[in-house]
Amino acid sequence: MTAAVEPTGPVVPDAPAAALHAEGIKVQFGGLIAVNGVNFTVPNGGIVSLIGPNGAGKTTFFNALTGLYKVAAGYVLLGGRDITGLPPHRVADLGLARTFQNIRLFGLMTAEENVKVAMHSHLKSGVFGTVLRTPRQRREEKEAHETALELLDFVGIGKTAGEYARNLSYGDQRRLEVARALALRPKVLLLDEPTAGMNPRESAQFTEFVHRVRDEKGLSLLLIEHDMSVVMRVSEHITVLDRGEKIAEGSPEQIRTNDRVIEAYLGTAGKESGA
Repeated sequence: MTAAVEPTGPVVPDAPAAALHAEGIKVQFGGLIAVNGVNFTVPNGGIVSLIGPNGAGKTTFFNALTGLYKVAAGYVLLGGRDITGLPPHRVADLGLARTFQNIRLFGLMTAEENVKVAMHSHLKSGVFGTVLRTPRQRREEKEAHETALELLDFVGIGKTAGEYARNLSYGDQRRLEVARALALRPKVLLLDEPTAGMNPRESAQFTEFVHRVRDEKGLSLLLIEHDMSVVMRVSEHITVLDRGEKIAEGSPEQIRTNDRVIEAYLGTAGKESGA
């Protein structure tokens, strides 16, 4: 079988040296423009949050970055490599992993098995090696088992390795999703509403965990998050979308006091009334 030729995309000599960079991203569904000309950068080793009111285009933008949605205009660079138009599995193979707003686990597989699924693209034994149980296949199977347990320990749910995913608590399912994403060996990790459904204690713990992922795994992280207390604690840089367009970006303090951001979240009337 001939390997597929990987698209190289346009040469962008002035593109920033960044973990992830999007330029002029436009996503359109028929006559509806869901994301309009957004420029966005995640620096190497950075923790960046993408926020905005409901319907602002945040998840649509995530889906465009990861190849789930077709980009009508613009391009996406991952570590300087053009990944625009690649299918999601190729984007993941190249180092851009994500979790989802709605948890997507295999409920009737164990926590360990859920993590192992993500390792498939890195295994080299193939079908014949698996059927014949070659020494290489047995070695890879042992390594996958050890790696899965290490990742489950890292995210704090090591004791659940043999439990079905559907039986885990909501917070542990969120952590299992992160472990599975880390099994892809990403360079950039995208977290979509990672603290949704968590109580304040779990949210605070997750904030600390995000910094551990960056510091110990050497990743860059991009979050969509509605809990503003989490956003302000975890983010080094924040970008704000409203109605598919970028309206502000800056440090947490700059965003907290930005008039356009306040208006987008509260509305002009709310702002004037001091709400």
